[in-house]
Amino acid sequence: MIRIAKLLPALFFPIIVFAQNNFRVAGKVIDSATQQPLQGASVFCQNTTIGTVTNANGEFQLTLSNGGYDLVVSFMGLETQSMRISNTMPEAAELIIALKQKEKSLEEVAIVATNEVANGWEKYGQFLTDNFIGKTGNSKECEIENPEVLRFFYSRKRKRLKVTGDSVLVINNKALGYTIKYQLDSFVHEYNDGKTLYAGYPFYEQMEGSEEEMLLWQEKRKMAYNGSLLQFLRAYHDSTLNGDGYKVELINDGTSQPSPIYNPYDTVYYDTLDFKRVGLYFPGKLRVVYSREKPDPAYLAVNKLPMSTPIQISILDLANGIVIEENGYFFDQKDVLTLGYWAWEKMADFLPYDYYPERNTIEEMKTRIEEKRARIEEEMRAKMNSESEKEKVDSVEENTPANTTTNTE
Repeated sequence: MIRIAKLLPALFFPIIVFAQNNFRVAGKVIDSATQQPLQGASVFCQNTTIGTVTNANGEFQLTLSNGGYDLVVSFMGLETQSMRISNTMPEAAELIIALKQKEKSLEEVAIVATNEVANGWEKYGQFLTDNFIGKTGNSKECEIENPEVLRFFYSRKRKRLKVTGDSVLVINNKALGYTIKYQLDSFVHEYNDGKTLYAGYPFYEQMEGSEEEMLLWQEKRKMAYNGSLLQFLRAYHDSTLNGDGYKVELINDGTSQPSPIYNPYDTVYYDTLDFKRVGLYFPGKLRVVYSREKPDPAYLAVNKLPMSTPIQISILDLANGIVIEENGYFFDQKDVLTLGYWAWEKMADFLPYDYYPERNTIEEMKTRIEEKRARIEEEMRAKMNSESEKEKVDSVEENTPANTTTNTE
């Protein structure tokens, strides 16, 4: 449950704008049952390197570049909460986030009882890696550090593979220099139609390394960014599609041939909204051509395309349209489907929303490392305080005489 503390007249999300290009979100995390503050709760923006942990009073604050984010709050044994935030939301009071106890549904219990695969990682580990991490060059430098937290379920009746995580999945991407801590809700593959869907809360951490390694990460991140969905959405937002190497075409449901969109900023498709947001609306699927980078040879081989293919082609299905914030974040994300080259690229090639090529310097990487170390220290401090409080409670219980009742006749 999420609610707003009524400290100011207006009841909105707690976004405090304190600089032209940044804003701050602050709040407090409590236990829904006891209403007590939770120290050490994890608070981060999904798909970014920006996160913190709550202090002894359950309080937190984050400084964010303008744009949109999904704020995620989690605590061991309690349900994870997620909410959309943006600098477009008005100044307001602090956010109160109440986390509830996790509850297993009857359906989940039934799945565990009948469909769990005992040797799941041995049987499906490579399949999961190929369809979650990817098959690109960068994927070869990625590894799942703790596969033992994964649980695999297979339904023979539905021909469906489902994978869940008992705790945070840790992915080390040595190609791009990120450790990704992924709270995996589920990975689902339907064998009947070949569709794969996965959902969860990824958080990026800067890896430590030498300056030579950081220079290599800098180069590889730029290569991953070029032609990516993130770059495309920022280019569409900033009206730089052609300059960045993109061409868009429309695929109507009743035709197989794409129609050129000569002016992608025509008000039929593109709408300028308030707070530097833009809306995209298309009466069909969008065929996106990127001409500044050749496709991965592995992609061409798998799809039986000529090795001389000079362009990357992706299909974007926006369903009911989307709104793009200035950092490339868009909503509603569940309404977007990618096919073609963008579907080929997976976790090994994804970048966080706070990645910008011009800001991705060695100094910035070192700053992220210091922030990570400070966050780890705070987590350790919160854990020690929690264990200390538990010892005090246990000690009181041990020294409290048990109530006795004497029956007299």
